[in-house]
Amino acid sequence: MVKYFLGQSVLRSSWDQVFAAFWQRYPNPYSKHVLTEDIVHREVTPDQKLLSRRLLTKTNRMPRWAERLFPANVAHSVYILEDSIVDPQNQTMTTFTWNINHARLMVVEERCVYRVNSDNSGWTEICREAWVSSSLFGVSRAVQEFGLARFKSNVTKTMKGFEYILAKLQGEAPPKTLVETAKEAKEKAKETALAATEKAKDLASKAATKKQQQQQQFV
Repeated sequence: MVKYFLGQSVLRSSWDQVFAAFWQRYPNPYSKHVLTEDIVHREVTPDQKLLSRRLLTKTNRMPRWAERLFPANVAHSVYILEDSIVDPQNQTMTTFTWNINHARLMVVEERCVYRVNSDNSGWTEICREAWVSSSLFGVSRAVQEFGLARFKSNVTKTMKGFEYILAKLQGEAPPKTLVETAKEAKEKAKETALAATEKAKDLASKAATKKQQQQQQFV
């Protein structure tokens, strides 16, 4: 059995902008699991399509129950090949990705098609398909369930990373990460608490002064 995923996303940027951002996605605050990226092949075909192959290295932490099945010296990084076909005339970009190590544990294959959104020509839609398989005897179903859940989580990070880079390229303020938002909220709470403390001290000081003045009047 193979776990299958089908999803569609929309980026509120033109196809040209998304195409430019695609090659500048890393690093971004949502891609800390991506360690390296290298272009290993690139060519322009006679019909003016751009073909590229990249090698990506990503962290690949296994679930605890899976770590028991593999030696401690097994690499926790996964090597991923990414083939892409860019057709500027029809404004489409198709990517294929798959892991080339840990294949016995799990193979994740993904196909994405980027094209102009049918409802808004200034937007870009992404049709994403993925296949998660495992040949690990006895636990393949659990591995596939885990792989699919992680894939869905990574898709969310991918889209947020895309939006972050697009905002930077367009000169806008990139959306803040949850960590940054939480940090700002914590700092604001500290400032509010400090201001409240200072105000309380000031009110207490004024009250004490007023009481002292009243006592002096009765002397």
